[in-house]
Amino acid sequence: MKAVALTRYLPIDDPQALVDVELPTPQIGAYDLLVRVEAVSVNPVDTKLRSPKPNVETQPRVLGFDAAGTVEAVGAEVSGFKPGDEVYYAGDVTRPGSNAQHQAVDARLVAHRPHRLDAAASAALPLVTITAWELLFHRMPYSPEHGGDGKSLLVIAGAGGVGSIAIQLARRAGFTVIATASRPETQAWCRAMGAQHVIDHRQSLTAQLKALGFEHVDAAINLADTVHYWTELGELLAPQGHVGLIVEPTSPVHIGDPYKVKCIGIHWEMMFARPRFKTPDMAEQGRLLARVAALIDEGELRGIQRETLGPINAENLREAHRRLESGSTIGKLVVAGW
Repeated sequence: MKAVALTRYLPIDDPQALVDVELPTPQIGAYDLLVRVEAVSVNPVDTKLRSPKPNVETQPRVLGFDAAGTVEAVGAEVSGFKPGDEVYYAGDVTRPGSNAQHQAVDARLVAHRPHRLDAAASAALPLVTITAWELLFHRMPYSPEHGGDGKSLLVIAGAGGVGSIAIQLARRAGFTVIATASRPETQAWCRAMGAQHVIDHRQSLTAQLKALGFEHVDAAINLADTVHYWTELGELLAPQGHVGLIVEPTSPVHIGDPYKVKCIGIHWEMMFARPRFKTPDMAEQGRLLARVAALIDEGELRGIQRETLGPINAENLREAHRRLESGSTIGKLVVAGW
């Protein structure tokens, strides 16, 4: 089968950073599906895993952690799927990724894709949707049904992939959503996703929130620089508020006052934790993707695909990585077709 892989970890402008290869079609285990991949999307985890380092792989390593495609075979212990089903999923960081014509993936991580979306639009959703849903509704103590009623939520980096779906999920849960974005096009995108207010993260968050009438916010999710916003968020969050994080701090942060004196909850999200550690609730990821597919089909949520490259090959995946590393992408960038 065709695949895009690496053996060395190189800058993305190096033609060898990602290369076209031929690999055997994967064998599936008892709980796996064999999926014919039709579209993938690129996430920061792809660029971080590919980033320059001295390691050399003895066998080609396939990245990619978002896919939509069609089931070709099912493992002996799988129920709920059959050949021909159209599915979407984010996969498992410990297994070969989706940048290949076929992928073996644990069926517990998979759901039938939304009927209203094609493969490309579906591939934009899984990783960021799982991240946003788990952060808001599994890690932080809010219900997806009215859990935000009467509460305010600050979303730092609202125009990115996670931010785009988090805004929608939070609005649906009843939050008043304030998103951050610094450019006219990203501000417009956040409003289109449902943010009632948009402020500039390059300026004082506190001053802008006060100008909008917010002395404090009940909750915040920081999807950008954990260290940069740490002190200001501690001051902005209301007593017994909550902050959600996804980005590893680049230097130590002080978790005492004001976080301690206010009893602020600090919540980490890593969507690969369940599949990586084979947690008993691993199937929750498939279930939440099924729920999101239903919400999209019911018109309560919308897709976040903004641009598509094609076909799936090393050149286009290098270009997708390059754009993501530039920090200027909005929503999700998809690569589709072979």
